Amino acid sequence: MEYEIKPASKLSLNLKELWEYKELFYFFTWRDVKVKYKQTVLGFAWAILQPALMMLVFTFLFSKAIGVQNQINLPYPVFVYTGLMLWGIFSGGLQASGNSMVSNANIIKKIYFPRLIIPLSSILVSVFDFLMTLIPFVALLIYFQVKVDWVKMVLFFPLSIIIILLTTFGIGCWLAALNVKYRDFRYVLPFMIQFLMFATPVIYPVSLVDNNAIRFLLTVNPLSVSIDMFRSVFDPSVILNTQIIMLGLGIAFLFLLIGIFYFRKTEAYFADLA
Repeated sequence: MEYEIKPASKLSLNLKELWEYKELFYFFTWRDVKVKYKQTVLGFAWAILQPALMMLVFTFLFSKAIGVQNQINLPYPVFVYTGLMLWGIFSGGLQASGNSMVSNANIIKKIYFPRLIIPLSSILVSVFDFLMTLIPFVALLIYFQVKVDWVKMVLFFPLSIIIILLTTFGIGCWLAALNVKYRDFRYVLPFMIQFLMFATPVIYPVSLVDNNAIRFLLTVNPLSVSIDMFRSVFDPSVILNTQIIMLGLGIAFLFLLIGIFYFRKTEAYFADLA
């Protein structure tokens, strides 16, 4: 009896095969978490300290300088921390997934398994970091006595995470495949992430932007949609437009399809090029 291994459709996640290799998700994710914090004195505490320190920097240096507090109803530390929490999923996931295929070149050359597991497990590491950042976030909510809309929490909290994960996974797959062939992307990626941070309302509200065209682009950015949905749980003044949410979700799916298509198109060459 002969068996022939064929690649899945270029637009398919091949969920059945991914489920068969589900143990690898745990192996790769936990391995990456341990490697990330190995031989560090503070260990997992760095997942909390990084956004917390950035929050303090933005609060003391930028909040008054750019007049953000006059444009928002949330205390600025809470406002910026909500943005940094979700941004951490995207930036950390994109950085890890973009370099994931090159980092795992030796494994790719030796055995077969669904290659999509590698960038996806890399992104799950940033989800672990996000869960760690919830600890000081709860303390911030209590300290500033911020009210939580529990109905919106149930509806919008998971949807905001889904949108940002779809976006991260789509772009991450695309960059992971590009980085195999064009190693320049490992140097471009950090600058790209820095640019996208300031092109996303992480530390400022969209209302600060006067240009209508730029404001629209910022609004439909799936990262912006995700952050606004998350902030609406704590700020009733954030008005969510259903059309904007659907447009942001649609763009996130578009990124996902493009990323998977390019990844599937080039994965046959990964073992040769990695």
